[in-house]
Amino acid sequence: MNNFLEKIIGGIEAKKEWRATEARAKALPREYRIVYEEMKHYFFNNTGLYTIDVFKNIVDLFEESAANGKPVLEITGNDVAAFCDELVRGEKTYVENGREKLNQNIEKKLGK
Repeated sequence: MNNFLEKIIGGIEAKKEWRATEARAKALPREYRIVYEEMKHYFFNNTGLYTIDVFKNIVDLFEESAANGKPVLEITGNDVAAFCDELVRGEKTYVENGREKLNQNIEKKLGK
């Protein structure tokens, strides 16, 4: 039962990591927070992203850029969706993960 719940809601360490990343994002300057939240919304609704690493990398980039006094759109460009798409190019998605599991399960059950 614990394994089932962990698959659905994630492990404790993953939750801690997510909360820490979100706390760092909330500490960003206003314009960076706005763009981060919109990017997060875009990722959740359009990409099927399967890893927290992208969010941690964005926060790292935004923290450094804000510390250097750069405007956020100087970092992302005006087409933030294109910036997001480029960030996740090659990253694993829920769809890809589901496809892999489906094929693995079938191969296993067919003895191949």
